[in-house]
Amino acid sequence: MKQWILWGLWGSTMVLAGVLVWRSNAPAERPADVPATPAVSTPALAPSPEPFVRGPIKPIPLSMALDPAKVKLGERLFHDTQLSSDRSVSCASCHDLARGGADGRRVSLGVNGAEGELNAPSVLNSGFNFRQFWDGRAADLHSQVDGPITHPSELASSWEQVLARLSTDDTYVSAFETLYPEGLVADSVRDAIATFETSLITPNSRFDRFLRGETEALTNSERAGYQLFLDIGCVTCHQGVNIGGNMFQVFGQLGNYFEDRGVTTKADMGRFNITGREQDKHRFKVPSLRNVQLTAPYLHDGSVLELGEVVTVMARYELGAELEVDEVAQIVAFLHSLTGKLSIPEN
Repeated sequence: MKQWILWGLWGSTMVLAGVLVWRSNAPAERPADVPATPAVSTPALAPSPEPFVRGPIKPIPLSMALDPAKVKLGERLFHDTQLSSDRSVSCASCHDLARGGADGRRVSLGVNGAEGELNAPSVLNSGFNFRQFWDGRAADLHSQVDGPITHPSELASSWEQVLARLSTDDTYVSAFETLYPEGLVADSVRDAIATFETSLITPNSRFDRFLRGETEALTNSERAGYQLFLDIGCVTCHQGVNIGGNMFQVFGQLGNYFEDRGVTTKADMGRFNITGREQDKHRFKVPSLRNVQLTAPYLHDGSVLELGEVVTVMARYELGAELEVDEVAQIVAFLHSLTGKLSIPEN
């Protein structure tokens, strides 16, 4: 039987720590080596109805103030295989909107079936992340676009090739000339794709409705899971609008996941690959838990297939906790309540 008094004291301390580090968009939490996100990529948020529960987790805004024409153009580009060198894959190949913005694979497949190194994160609600990619190497969605286009295991293309192809399509040329003073150039392509990705929000999950005051939106089991999520300290890292995505954290705070798993790869080194700092070994951007029910397999290496299993793994290696079966089931029930409905602006 668990020593709930000790658990309660420890859990309360963890929750307090989480509340103290939380900020609405967390600019103060940005590490010293991370530059501020350029204003061009900052989404304009429509005001949310009040009242809702104030605290370390915020509901997703119900709408975004974005140019619908740019969203539509970005949507077309997002699904266009011309962006890959052999015209075989697109952004949507790894970020399937019908699969929660991911692809259901351990690692994604690019041009010529090349395997990636990391599990593809969901593109849904990615505009709320303070950095992009697991190692946070891109400051925002705008700069993130370069990564997959030029990566040899992804689209394996170049901006010269992409622009040459798009320029042969009069409808693309016309759309870019209408929407961007500079016309069809790499930066406007980046902006259109980033604008579409920013639009991919999933508001009005049952949990968000609960935060906004609909107490009956959650079942008793889901509420119990949320309370446990708070009590044992999950909220210390999974907080903010995206319930994650606003800080870096070492994977394996209270246990050596990589030693237990086996061989360590370069991809396992996380942010260390960017900074070269010893303290950044195995440090990753904390993933969002939004729509996590839909985005298996889990973890940066895609090694965990079931949501209950990943709850057990994270409790063990991040919190030093061995959860009982009913506790895992309650947290999983809560996580299911985070699934929202994709909302894209229409023309």
